[in-house]
Parts: sequence; C-alpha cells; structure tokens
Amino acid sequence: MSHNYQELASAIGSKVAELRREIPETMKGFGQMSRAAHNDGALSNKNKELIALAIGIASRCQGCLAFHAKALVELGCSRGEFLEMLQVAVYMGGGPSLMTAAEALMAYESFGGQRAVQPEREAAVL
Repeated sequence: MSHNYQELASAIGSKVAELRREIPETMKGFGQMSRAAHNDGALSNKNKELIALAIGIASRCQGCLAFHAKALVELGCSRGEFLEMLQVAVYMGGGPSLMTAAEALMAYESFGGQRAVQPEREAAVL
C-alpha cells in the first residue's frame, strides 16, 4: 500500500502529541530512550537511523518509513547509503521486505531524498 508519507508523518505526529498529553509518563520515558539511542557514539546518528528504518521495513511499519526516511533526508543520507540499507533489509527479510523497501524508497524521495538518474532514452530508429 502506497501512502503520502508527508501527510502520514503529520497525521501520526498529531496523534503522538495527543499521547504526550494523555499518557505523559510513558511518552516521557519513550522520549528519553529515543534521545539516548540517537546520540552519536560508536555509531553516528545517521547510521542509527538507517538501522531503525531497516527494522521498520522488516516490521512493515508505515509510520516508521515516514519518520525515519524524513530523518535520513534531514541528516544528509545519500541515495547510495539509502540503497545499501535497503539491500540489507531485503536480504534479511526476503520478498515482503522487498515490497516495503520499495515503499521506503518512495518515502525517502517524498521528503526530498535523491532520485534515481534516469537513463537517456535511445532515439527511435525511423
């Protein structure tokens, strides 16, 4: 299933804001865990986002595709880096991950990530 990932991120973000108001302690704990996990350490934040998106692909999590693709674009993830992560996700998850990997690429591109260079079409021979 294809989504408008910008709209999906916005809609989920609104519901997450509601959850922050309604279950603040749980959301505070999740926020602390998220910040701790994303600090640069032995792995960069970008590498951690690549891992998170690969897990999102394996889990078939549409919201994960939106949020982590957006974060990767903001972190300057190149198309090459993104494609290599997709290779690993497909390798580990097989056909179902291939389908979700294609959607992850759509999400990446929808947030401004690099698009594939299209080969020039050969002129038709008349």
